[in-house]
Amino acid sequence: MNKKIGMYSSVVNFIAVIFFALSMLFGFNYGSYFSSMFIAFSFVPMMCSYAYFSEKKVKLAGYVSVAFAAIYAAIILLVYFAQLTTVRLNDLTQQATVLLDFQQCGLLFNYDLLGYAVMSLATFFAGLTVKSQTKIDKWLKYLLMVHGVFFISCLIIPMFGVFKADSPTWIGVAILEFWCLYFGPISILSFLHFSNCKE
Repeated sequence: MNKKIGMYSSVVNFIAVIFFALSMLFGFNYGSYFSSMFIAFSFVPMMCSYAYFSEKKVKLAGYVSVAFAAIYAAIILLVYFAQLTTVRLNDLTQQATVLLDFQQCGLLFNYDLLGYAVMSLATFFAGLTVKSQTKIDKWLKYLLMVHGVFFISCLIIPMFGVFKADSPTWIGVAILEFWCLYFGPISILSFLHFSNCKE
């Protein structure tokens, strides 16, 4: 059962990443918000699976990964649930819109970047748990750990106010599509990794 949780969560994660990429391409904001929630829902059991199947000498890295994954999921779910409920269903004041509407690049947009910064830390520590015995695991370890570099940009960018509500939309879309192209293979390789794990 533990092996299946790792595999199934990887599949759900991959599907959510693909749906997110398509939603961004077609400008379907609420689709991207909804799929982002499922990236978070599936990411937590994925990271838990890395911790579970890790060797004793790297268990702590696995636990750290799980902790950061939980923080990431909490932030992301709050951000996107607010978009799908409060922002979508209510007539907000101008100030509330600036703070809460993701498209305004305000408070919740910045929290979103913080969430992805923490996600990057989770993947970095998950990468430390992967034993590079096969070609698949070598690539997986490399992709997970390099993904950790996103921590720096996601943490620093909001502090400089790079993104504004009037920024060209295509820039944000291009960045997110690049992320999808990067993270999709992690989901696939995770599935293959867990399928080879012994219960």
